[in-house]
Amino acid sequence: MKTKLIALVIVPAVLAGPSTTLACSVCGCSLSSDWAAQGYATMPGLETSVRFEYFEQNDLRSGTDLVDRSTLDFPNDEEIQQRTVNRNVWLDLNYVFNSSWAITASIPYHDRFHTTIAEGDTDISTSRANGVGDMRLVARYQKPGLFHSISFQFGLKLPTARFDQNFAEGPQEGELLDRGLQLGTGTTNLLLGAAWFARPTTNLGVFAQAQLDQPLAARDNFLPSTSLTLSGGIRWLNSSRFTPQLQLNLKTENREHGEEADTPNSGGTVVYLSPGVTAEITTRSTAFVFVQLPVYQRVNGLQLEPKWLLSSGVRFKF
Repeated sequence: MKTKLIALVIVPAVLAGPSTTLACSVCGCSLSSDWAAQGYATMPGLETSVRFEYFEQNDLRSGTDLVDRSTLDFPNDEEIQQRTVNRNVWLDLNYVFNSSWAITASIPYHDRFHTTIAEGDTDISTSRANGVGDMRLVARYQKPGLFHSISFQFGLKLPTARFDQNFAEGPQEGELLDRGLQLGTGTTNLLLGAAWFARPTTNLGVFAQAQLDQPLAARDNFLPSTSLTLSGGIRWLNSSRFTPQLQLNLKTENREHGEEADTPNSGGTVVYLSPGVTAEITTRSTAFVFVQLPVYQRVNGLQLEPKWLLSSGVRFKF
């Protein structure tokens, strides 16, 4: 029974990490790690998962306020973002060596449609960036106990994605997309994390987790934001195939830097309330769906933020 309950988990978004886009450097999936891969998995072997994320950024915000675009004049002395639609697919491969050590490789595919009115323009410029994103390699060490587990993660985000795509239509056609809208940052980032998992009662599981994403150096006049993600949650372990869960996710980022950065319009803090459910398909596979709802948003400058985010996927144990 304990093994069955432990198997009902979510896919590791902390290893996949959030995507970064111009005027929304703090949005993207910030769900916490997979409780099996990060907190309780002790049986050697390979696990794989596929996760789909969708979120549309159409709220233009400044500070904690919503900006009414109808009050803005064009041409404007600032770029006025219109809309960004993100569709991301993540393939995660997690290999457990023993009860203490495991390693995960995460490979994303991004499809990002974006419209904006650039500084000095009156018409919309359009871009669509799609392709493989920056790969992540993360090792995990855990110290499991009878009713709780502590784990530590450390790894790298590698510069495997393009960052040379251009605007496709409009006044900016042929011009290079802003670095925050590219498929990857072009930089190598250090990933560090720690998590605590516990089961205080038979039917209740809880966790707390933190992850730091720190760029190691700038590349081509661009240094992406440093981000810190804090998450906590509870889940109800019942006798059915469905396990409801509720998370609270906070992500904060500083500003981008460099000649190619949009420093005034980057960085901020968002908090999401994230209800969801996991379901046991077979003894070796699970599925999940989560919705993230913003409860607090504070951004620097003008940035686009989503009204909600969807994350769903399946996980297999070989």
